[in-house]
Formats: sequence, C-alpha cells, structure tokens
Amino acid sequence: MIFIDGSNLYHILKKFYKNKDMNTFNFDKFIKLLSKNRNLIRTYYYNAILNREEDPEKYAKQQKFFEKLRLISNFELIPCRMQKDFVDGKVRYFVKGDDISIAVDMLKLAYNNAYDTAVLVSTDGDFVPVIKAVKEIGKRVENIGFINFFSWHLKQTCDKFDMLKKQELDTCY
Repeated sequence: MIFIDGSNLYHILKKFYKNKDMNTFNFDKFIKLLSKNRNLIRTYYYNAILNREEDPEKYAKQQKFFEKLRLISNFELIPCRMQKDFVDGKVRYFVKGDDISIAVDMLKLAYNNAYDTAVLVSTDGDFVPVIKAVKEIGKRVENIGFINFFSWHLKQTCDKFDMLKKQELDTCY
C-alpha cells in the first residue's frame, strides 16, 4: 500500500516546478513509479479541502484535481481539515489531521494484515514512531524522499529509502 502525505508532496512539487499546474501531474505514472511493478493493493492520499469562501478559484482547481484522483483505480482520497491561524498578524491556513490519519491507517491496516509493505511518501520525520510500530508487527516500510527534501530520521528508520530525482518526477508531467 502507498500512503501519500498530499500537502507535503504538493509543496515539494511546487518547489521543483514553480510554474506548473498540479492538475497536470500524472498520478497514475507516479503510482507506477512508486510501486515498481509490485502488486499494489491501494493508494491513500491525504489532504485538506480548501475553504470555498476564502478563495473560490483555488477551491475549484483543487476540486478538479481531486476529481481526477478519484478516477484512479484502487485510490482513496482521505480528506483532512484546514485550520485557520494568525501568524505575524496574517491569516494562515494549516493542514491538520493528515499525519495522524496516515499513522492510524498505516497501523490499523498493518494489524489487519492488509499489506506486507507500506510505501510512505513524506519527508516528515514525525512518522518515525508509527514506522517502528508497523515494523514490530512484521511489516516492511519504505520511504520515498526527494533530492534535497527528505528526513534523515525516516531514512534511518525505514526498511528501505528511495530518493526520487527531478528527472524521475519529470516523467509524471
């Protein structure tokens, strides 16, 4: 199973591809790149739904992107929430609940024997405790990082670490 930290991936792709629209990213190709011809059971993608009233245009673009994701075979879009906060006197929104949702699903599905290997697409070192717990159950955990964007702690904890290069990501656009 593949578990994608959607917000984390989005920000990494934005750093690599400043002027590209996320809607043109081919998730089918990306998933095939990650699964490497193994028997893929399901892909879970976690992200927050934007506030329609705050920015109707961004909301519409995100909904179009989500609709495209929903067409992918064996793909689950897991909605998380946005939290409004004030930083330096400005309104900012933060994705909340995505990390805990990923952790709970990885652990729950490992206990249910739903997979042998979890592939985590995230650069967030906060996942180390759940990775250790999943490995204690006897499951393998692989981490996908990106050139210049990865967690040393995840790399050390996972059974396998793959660092995707920009050239590999280029094939998904």
